[in-house]
Amino acid sequence: VDKGSDTILASTFAKSGRYFALTDDSKRLILFRTKPWQCLSVRTVVRRCTALTFTASEEKLLVADKSGDVYSFSVLEPQECGKLELGHLSMLLDVAVSPDDRYVLTADRDEKIRVSWAVAPHSIESFCLGHAEFVSRVLVVPDHPELLLSSSGDCTLRLWEYRSGRELHCCHLTSLQEPAEPWGDKRFAASRITYCSQESCVALLCDCIPVVYIFQLDAHRQQLGYRQQLAFQHRVWDIVFEEGQGLWVLQDCREAPLVLCRPVDGRWQADPESAALRKVSAHLQRNWAMLEGAAGGDVGFSGLYKATFDNVTAYLRKKEERLQKRRQNPPPGPNGQAKKMKPGEASLRC
Repeated sequence: VDKGSDTILASTFAKSGRYFALTDDSKRLILFRTKPWQCLSVRTVVRRCTALTFTASEEKLLVADKSGDVYSFSVLEPQECGKLELGHLSMLLDVAVSPDDRYVLTADRDEKIRVSWAVAPHSIESFCLGHAEFVSRVLVVPDHPELLLSSSGDCTLRLWEYRSGRELHCCHLTSLQEPAEPWGDKRFAASRITYCSQESCVALLCDCIPVVYIFQLDAHRQQLGYRQQLAFQHRVWDIVFEEGQGLWVLQDCREAPLVLCRPVDGRWQADPESAALRKVSAHLQRNWAMLEGAAGGDVGFSGLYKATFDNVTAYLRKKEERLQKRRQNPPPGPNGQAKKMKPGEASLRC
């Protein structure tokens, strides 16, 4: 096993909450049972992983890696080795499964969302194409299993009918920003999409701005409606909806590590008086050193954007550098003497 720093690269809970899995930079895949807490297995993955998800049946764990491959690992036989299921030609950033376990959805760095048959992953049902940058996150809407949400480095949130690959709606996040916001000219991608079935709400967290965007899903009209922004004073690490509780927000603040938001008259607002909030916050505060160290190393998606090149500017810059070197260190003449150059001769020789 490669020796890393034991940094957790990806983690996930099974839908029932009975299992938890994580993978780290030492290429370990660790599976836990949660009731009671017990480590079921420590297995080795081929390459460092980017995303994990359990199948709906919770019989398998799907692991996506940097080389573009997806492996499946048995949950029921926790010592079995992984099985290669499918592959892309570029880095995978997320993986999801449909609620009926019929389809595996994978998002890659090259702007593609691929929909594959779970029983025969080499058979591709469709591609969802339209993003102009890497696809950072995908989420199948739980109570509308034919719909898919996706986010990208192109600053959009898109709604798809994924079996046909048809785009239904596109929200441009840059158009939702206030002019005075300091991050108005930044490129950003969603690091988390979470959905609340009770309110039909979508919450979107971006990787470099302290804002959570709230959208309303109208499944009948197949569109998303922008509702509001929740702004925070500290960096937000993660968000998740809990049915019956609200939207949990984990932030970089030891005094208030958690914020719990609930809908009040159609607007999401912080509820500082929640007993559940106080209980969980106290636990996080006691373990703050571990939490701060783990979350502080995240670099987001900044290295995944396409590189752009201005060849003319680069050529002129290199040309000027060559001329400067010639002026400072003229080439030697025939007798070893530094050759004198006439004015303007350097520019003629470049």
